Amino acid sequence: MSLKRGLIISSLLAIAAIGQAQTDLGTIKRILAEGKNNNQVMQHLDYLSNSIGHRLTASPNLDRAYAWTLEKFKEFGCVNVHLEEWGEWPVGFHRGPSSGMMVAPFEHTFEFTSPSWSQGTNGPARGQALAAPTTMAEFNKVKNNLSGKWIVYRESPPRPPRGQNPPEPTPAQKEQQEIEEALLKADILGRVLPSRNELTITSGNYRINSATDHPMDVSIQIRKSDMELVFAQIDAKKPVELEFNLNHRFIQGPIKNYNVVAEIKGTEKPDEVVIFGGHIDSWDGPGSQGAADNGTGVSTVLEAARILNKVGAKPKRTIRFILFSGEEQGLFGSRAYVEQHKAEMDKISCIFIEDGGANYEGGTYALESMVPMFDEVVKHMNEAFPDLPVKMRTVATMPRGGGSDHVPFNAVGVPGFFWDETGSFDYGLVHHTQHDFFALVPPNYMIQSATNSALATYVMACAPTMMPRAPQTAAPAGGGSTAEGDHDH
Repeated sequence: MSLKRGLIISSLLAIAAIGQAQTDLGTIKRILAEGKNNNQVMQHLDYLSNSIGHRLTASPNLDRAYAWTLEKFKEFGCVNVHLEEWGEWPVGFHRGPSSGMMVAPFEHTFEFTSPSWSQGTNGPARGQALAAPTTMAEFNKVKNNLSGKWIVYRESPPRPPRGQNPPEPTPAQKEQQEIEEALLKADILGRVLPSRNELTITSGNYRINSATDHPMDVSIQIRKSDMELVFAQIDAKKPVELEFNLNHRFIQGPIKNYNVVAEIKGTEKPDEVVIFGGHIDSWDGPGSQGAADNGTGVSTVLEAARILNKVGAKPKRTIRFILFSGEEQGLFGSRAYVEQHKAEMDKISCIFIEDGGANYEGGTYALESMVPMFDEVVKHMNEAFPDLPVKMRTVATMPRGGGSDHVPFNAVGVPGFFWDETGSFDYGLVHHTQHDFFALVPPNYMIQSATNSALATYVMACAPTMMPRAPQTAAPAGGGSTAEGDHDH
């Protein structure tokens, strides 16, 4: 055999070996059997959603979730279970039970939200609904009749220009801003604005330095149809009264923020790591339990840890489970983790993130050089769940943007994978809305996702090599996630 021919054959054999993970088939069978027949992912999600509920970063509910997930990881048999601090915020926030309704001329309960880290009502606040003035002339006519009123808007007023070099506001925008500033100085109960549709979206600004010194204006968003009902009464010249009870509590800090970390130690290369994670925080709008965003991810990570420990899996590399917080406000937990562990990044084979809602894991992207490592995983997944097929997408480059916790890892060259979500679950219905609750989550999709995640992390942790790295390129200007952590999906 010629030297050249020998080198070619050796290279081909080496490439083929990448796809032949050194896994124990008996362990794989036990993983699939435990995942399909004894899956507990919905029990985890039930407790997280119904017993703990929404989990805003720097809130008491998130503290409860930290404690509960730590105990579950320990109960399942994980090691090195701990909290890792990533920073602290001056003020915490807790949204208690809240209510909102029209009480006259007849009773009608609203679906609504208000910004996190915003002023509440200090008990039920009842008052007349007054249509928002649209000109300063209209404001001047009613300025002596604003005390104790709820100001309602047919449409949300346009936002002033933003950005580093915002354009000069138009005369209409200037007048609108003048009206809003005048309303905020008046003794009104608050402003009530309509949503664009039947969804109320919760967000908020965590940048508050004091629990007692913060903006005192009350702002509420109700469904478009609810506002149309209010204005139907106003236009019919009927007196309209509204009542809101926003149980908001600011907590003087500093409040420490954490990631939850647990491991199954590798038997041969414990310093090399495969990470499986998701974010434990959520938004906290009324009605939301943080179930699909991202209780499903938390529960899938927990169940993968339980399955692997239950079947006695012995991965060659360490499997590390991480529940990041601060994701919704800008990937704070994962960004800090990458920075705090930058000396270890070369030893992280890859990271999988589950944060796409309540559909099933339908696949992910990979470079051509990575695809052979997924072959065994996908084969077993599709044999176990033939009605929920997994398909890989080959991409030319790894994504550098997006909005979940894989992004900071991809930015430093660690292969980060975000599971595609496939199925009939309507993620747009629940994403940061009042509908993000446990009852809408399909159990069969969750069982598949948790089982497949346990399988994928185990197979990658037993592969002959770490995941191939992508060629390093500069991140696009202004790339990465948005400040509010919008997801890829």
